[in-house]
Amino acid sequence: MSFSPIGRLQPANLAQLEALLRNNNLPVQDCAAQAQNFFGIFNGDELIAAGGLEPAGDYALLRSVVVREQYRSSGLARCISRYLIGLAETDSKKAVYLLTETAGAYFEKLGFANVDRAQVPRAITQTRQFASLCPDTASCMVLTLPEL
Repeated sequence: MSFSPIGRLQPANLAQLEALLRNNNLPVQDCAAQAQNFFGIFNGDELIAAGGLEPAGDYALLRSVVVREQYRSSGLARCISRYLIGLAETDSKKAVYLLTETAGAYFEKLGFANVDRAQVPRAITQTRQFASLCPDTASCMVLTLPEL
C-alpha cells in the first residue's frame, strides 16, 4: 500500500474528516474552527487517518487520532501521533495532553501517563475539547516533552 505523506488538511477535506470522526464516535462540533490544526494521511483521495494538535499556551492538546477501520494495525495511528508530538516539540511546547475513553493503553505505549484533571494547566482545560466536548469519564493523559 502506498499512502500520502502526512499533511495539513485543507478546507476541502473537512467533510471527510468529520465523517471519519463521526464513524468512530469522536467529537466533530468544533472541527471547522480547528480545521487548521488537523493533519491526515490519504490513500488516493480517501482520508484514511487523521489527528489534530491544538495549541494551548505552552502546551498542546492531541485530539481525535483516528484510522479508518480497514487500515488499522498498519502503524498509521503511531505515525500521526508521533508526527503531531514532533510538531509540539518543534513549537517548544512543554507537554502534550489528551483525553481518551478507549485508547489509554495505546497512548501509554507512546509514553503518555495518566494525570488527574486537577493537575492539568488552565490553557488546556479552557479548550472546547476539554471543557465540553469530551465526557468527564474520559481519561486524561500527558506526555512531558524535553526542553530544547
